[in-house]
Amino acid sequence: MRLPWGEPEELALLKVPDVELDPDLLYRTWQACDWADHGAVLRRVLPQFTRALVGGRVEPHRIYEVGRSFAKGKWHRWPVHQRAAVWEFLHAWWALNLTDPDPVAPAYELFELCAEASGTVGPWLTVWESLDHPVADRHLAEAATRWERDLLRDELPWMLWEGDNADEMRTELAAWLVRHAPVRLRSQDPATVELLHGIRLLGLTGPARWEDPHWPNHY
Repeated sequence: MRLPWGEPEELALLKVPDVELDPDLLYRTWQACDWADHGAVLRRVLPQFTRALVGGRVEPHRIYEVGRSFAKGKWHRWPVHQRAAVWEFLHAWWALNLTDPDPVAPAYELFELCAEASGTVGPWLTVWESLDHPVADRHLAEAATRWERDLLRDELPWMLWEGDNADEMRTELAAWLVRHAPVRLRSQDPATVELLHGIRLLGLTGPARWEDPHWPNHY
């Protein structure tokens, strides 16, 4: 009889270090939500898992689950050298993604993954701010377009599976866009004019926001 997670021999594979798992087993391992020690399981598959992520071998519609898996693994409580390795991986992947014209995951999705995994948006915004690169600016325009509607309603643009700091993340993200996005986006397609007005509105509150002539009439 098949077990809810998998077969006994599949579980036995997880107990053998460095044995490669087939893609389906790898996915079921990092995605499962009921491990007694999710962190231990994540550490077991992390080398293969990170290669799969960077290599685009995780299906795009699964990307949103990755940040949740990292958060559930509570990697920030791991020994210093282990959590440093996770930080290094996430930062390197994020920086590479921002200058890649055809990344394995849209920048806004990877940003949400990193925010979920780390419980903060600050470090990822700092990297974005530091990259004076036209591709990074194009990704910013795409992300801002994706996030604008929710942010104008004072909502975080993605579902936060772990933690209770959604409001803090939303506030920091909106404030960063108001400060840094306009100068970056003015060099983009003229179609960003309305987007720039939306970002400007993020810096306003109450009636000043929704009574502004550029308040989107579809909200």
